[in-house]
Amino acid sequence: MPMSLAHLAGPVVPGAGCRCPDPLGQDAHMGVDGEGVAEAVAREMRLMSPGVRTSRALTDGLLDPEFVEVGASGRRWDRSAMLAALPELEGGTEDGPRYEPVGMTGVELAPGVVHLTYETTIDGRRARRSSIWRKAADGSGWRMYYHQSTPVPGA
Repeated sequence: MPMSLAHLAGPVVPGAGCRCPDPLGQDAHMGVDGEGVAEAVAREMRLMSPGVRTSRALTDGLLDPEFVEVGASGRRWDRSAMLAALPELEGGTEDGPRYEPVGMTGVELAPGVVHLTYETTIDGRRARRSSIWRKAADGSGWRMYYHQSTPVPGA
């Protein structure tokens, strides 16, 4: 059963100036299942913030050592390639286009494994997104293990 994200209201990263919708905003319609999901959602939102995207140190703490992404272009990214490229990718500047997530939902698939799904719009383009987060055994928290973005046709 989805639970409230009331504790996530407000800016995702203090001082980052994120223009992303509030996770509890009327247009977000997020649902969660457990504390792990709430933490994964908070971290997913941080990854969309320009202040985090341009900081290798902040991003480094959010990506799993075995991270893999299949981007909307079909390109496969590993962790080192993503850390190097992220500051230059869309959504990485304070005055440029920002990711606008909607419909984020999540479920804990197993202890320490969370799956999130949602849609984003950036610069007029929509994509459906899916992320798998896993809790690090070293106590550093939840890290994104896998991410996929699929363009929405005709959007």
